[in-house]
Amino acid sequence: MKALKRYFSSLKLNYKIGLLTTAIIILPLAILSSLFFDNYKESRIKEKIKNAEINFTQNYEQIQKNVEMCQMSTQVMLNSQNFWAYVERFSAGEKFKTQELLNFYHTEIKSLEKIVNSNPYLYQVRVYAPFSNMPEMMPVLYQTERLKRLKWGKELQESGTWQFDYEDDLFPSYSSSGKLHLVALVTEKNLSGDKKAIIEVSTKMELLFPQMYSPTDTEWTCFVDKTGNYFYDNDYYSRWLNYKEEVMLSRPKEYDATYYKEMTLNGEPVLVCYKPVKELSGMIFRIVSLREEYASVIVFRNIFWSSFLVLSVLLQVLCNHMVRLILKRFYEIMDAVHSVQKGDLDIRIQESGTDEFGELGLQINKMLDRINQLMGDNIKRELLVKDSEIRALQNQINAHFIYNVLESIKMMAEVEEKYPIADAVTALGKLLRYSMKWVSKNVTVREEIDYIKNYLALINLRFDYEIYLSLNIPESIYDQEIPKMSLQPIIENAIYHGIEEMAEDTSIYVKGIIYDNYCVIEITDSGKGMTEEETIRLQKKIEGEIEAAGSSGNGIGLKNVQDRIKISFGDEYGISIASMKDCYTKVCVKIPLV
Repeated sequence: MKALKRYFSSLKLNYKIGLLTTAIIILPLAILSSLFFDNYKESRIKEKIKNAEINFTQNYEQIQKNVEMCQMSTQVMLNSQNFWAYVERFSAGEKFKTQELLNFYHTEIKSLEKIVNSNPYLYQVRVYAPFSNMPEMMPVLYQTERLKRLKWGKELQESGTWQFDYEDDLFPSYSSSGKLHLVALVTEKNLSGDKKAIIEVSTKMELLFPQMYSPTDTEWTCFVDKTGNYFYDNDYYSRWLNYKEEVMLSRPKEYDATYYKEMTLNGEPVLVCYKPVKELSGMIFRIVSLREEYASVIVFRNIFWSSFLVLSVLLQVLCNHMVRLILKRFYEIMDAVHSVQKGDLDIRIQESGTDEFGELGLQINKMLDRINQLMGDNIKRELLVKDSEIRALQNQINAHFIYNVLESIKMMAEVEEKYPIADAVTALGKLLRYSMKWVSKNVTVREEIDYIKNYLALINLRFDYEIYLSLNIPESIYDQEIPKMSLQPIIENAIYHGIEEMAEDTSIYVKGIIYDNYCVIEITDSGKGMTEEETIRLQKKIEGEIEAAGSSGNGIGLKNVQDRIKISFGDEYGISIASMKDCYTKVCVKIPLV
């Protein structure tokens, strides 16, 4: 080792620089390039995950829409009192006249049929009653015996269950040539005499699971119910079909949200996305091929290393030649640096070319100019700090004057028994006290909620209707810290952009949820809501992906709240938006749990 050091010390400077160039430049670049390609591969996978998450979200919303539609149709069927009264009369063996049956058909049956015809997502709404003397009325009312023709109707079904992927064999002779994959919500209706009717509300599988019936060579989707049955597009053969059990065994035992896992199936790298569907008591998993992503990384890496080796050789050749040219100016710059170290900040390096050393000399000159400027700015900053302290003291004095005046007005109102005016003045005083209070750190959630209560008390004076504040916040969240005026702008947005146009009594719900190391404060209004496109655009403005104009209604207030939370707590915290047109808007504020 000593002999190697002596040999290195005996080399000329140009050879030393050549060897150091190899060690300092080439080796770190090799390490960084490896990290770069790993990050590049991860970014491609993250892009796949993002696309899969978007598709999952859209698909899950479609599932929820269809589930709600089936549940609402079932509830409509259960609440049809005239219809069930007619069925109950058959239970008693009552005879009906032809005209009475026709009237029933044109009123009850036709109205239920219109529900199906007006909803493109519904396939059929059917009722099966156990009365042999009851005439069947298509397409709604049938006798229970017909259930035996359906795959799920051969055995007694639990009420409120879902039946997946069956064919409409109720009238086989009238069935179309193409197979219909149906899914139905089956519900029992108790009748007199321990009799039960069965309600079948069905839709098509491809409407409930659009992703499942649009497979490609690189993506495949499957649904698994609570009994372990697999449902997928039987008309498309996927190379991953035989690995569905392996995929299911690889999922975590318990999870509530979407879960992503990289794995290898038959030697092919894939991304598996799991999504629980609680409404259907099952889950969806989607297999996405990563073969193209891995192949593109390998090709890119080979091209890079080939180019890197060629450039390394050229660098070694040019290094020896360039060292002789650059050393002279190098020492000139070093002399100037030594002068700066001795305290001479007025020295400047003469122009020494346009190469790296010329740029270094230029940057040193700029640095010296900047140091002189910063020294002057520091003096000005100290003067501004003193001036700010004086202004803060003046504001405090002015605030005390305003509080005393408001207290006098309150006492005058109470003497005149104008208690609403006194309450309004009290609320205004608390509002001003909170707003004008000098706070150098965060406030508690309790203080912010108290401010919102006073704010709403004053807002309600302006309107002919009442806005109520409903709180459901655990006691531990009240003691958490949050930047001052973080929740009030959200309440203000809810009033002016969601509630004011409705002009009716409504409520704003504030709910706190505790997780492992963070908590979420949900602020929900029952206002006009937003479309999905408007919600996405507003979220992008809040995240800074789209520039938010500095005017009302353009997201500038929510973006300010987002920026302050991230500055206080970190990038993993902030606000998110969820909304439905003409229904609600929910703003979730995520803060750390201390």
